[in-house]
Amino acid sequence: MTMSYYTLGNSGLRVSRLALGTMTFGTEWGWGADRDTARAMFDAYVEAGGNFFDTADLYTGGTAETWLGEFVAERGLRDKAVIATKFTMNSNPGNPNAGGNGRKNIMRAVDASLKRLGTDYIDLYLMHIWDRLTPAEEVLRTLDDLVRAGKIRHIGLSDVPAWYAGRAQAIAELRGYEPISALQLEYSLAERAIEHEFVPFGTRHGVGIMVWSPLASGLLSGKYRPVQAGNAGRLDGFRNTTHPGFQKFTEHNWTVVAELEKVAAELGRGMAQVALNWVATQPGIATVILGATRLSQLQDNLAALDFSIPPALRQRLDKVSGTPAPFPHSYFGPEIQVRVACGVVTGDKPSGYASPVVVEGEAVAISST
Repeated sequence: MTMSYYTLGNSGLRVSRLALGTMTFGTEWGWGADRDTARAMFDAYVEAGGNFFDTADLYTGGTAETWLGEFVAERGLRDKAVIATKFTMNSNPGNPNAGGNGRKNIMRAVDASLKRLGTDYIDLYLMHIWDRLTPAEEVLRTLDDLVRAGKIRHIGLSDVPAWYAGRAQAIAELRGYEPISALQLEYSLAERAIEHEFVPFGTRHGVGIMVWSPLASGLLSGKYRPVQAGNAGRLDGFRNTTHPGFQKFTEHNWTVVAELEKVAAELGRGMAQVALNWVATQPGIATVILGATRLSQLQDNLAALDFSIPPALRQRLDKVSGTPAPFPHSYFGPEIQVRVACGVVTGDKPSGYASPVVVEGEAVAISST
């Protein structure tokens, strides 16, 4: 495949449309990839042109960050690699300040991540999850201090309410802090809730969305079925979990899986490739994080952007995966909005008002010979 690169949000940071997730680097959690497999996946991703790596201090007890840093160093890729890591989670029982989004923990966490990664700066540093306690002002000021100190280059938020993201970006703008360049959120044919708030926020306020779980924890790969004997994969181990991220076995989702299988067959592509392609080409999406435990899985996923989904097939996927808009978004469709303009056709800008910037073509020669 030929990897393409786009700027992340309103930043000048160029990232590949497919990112390599490292939550599977290490087997400390009872699943994942051993070092040799992780290294093989890293190499395959780099050789395909990928430059964006996602990790976190939480992942496999620090192994993911450590291995990623070692792999990058062994190949001399630090200037080429765009490394994103995250803070918030606590791995020190009994110490409430070893987790959360307060200044004390952020300063502790960034130094620990830098040490594990074996680098002196992080390209994108993200708050892993809203802790419901720390004021956004404290988070933004601390991250801005780290940017000014040269320890991090850009900042982002993961798994936060939309109102919090909006407030944080407003604080950054008003106080002259480093603005938010990325939001890391769950999105897939089985989970489309971000379309109501986060996608409009991101496109209007310069924040690129990094998608996690684009295959709904493997559900959209086709290896799980409603009635199934045996253990097909990691998601089976979470059938009775209370973790909201793994509650994927629903009637709605089985209907999505069935239609996805039909569309994939008509395209002559794997279900995972079609699901990834759909996500990556949705509005507001900057990059899609690939998570794999086997080299063959990653290689298959890397081919997800080598084709286009025809409009008719895309409409079928949109329809089967869609859910009714919740209030107040149910009032923002044409049924109510046409009353605002009293039947007159209105819009923000005419079609073709601004063309996207895409740099491609042959480089001009600088030698006369």
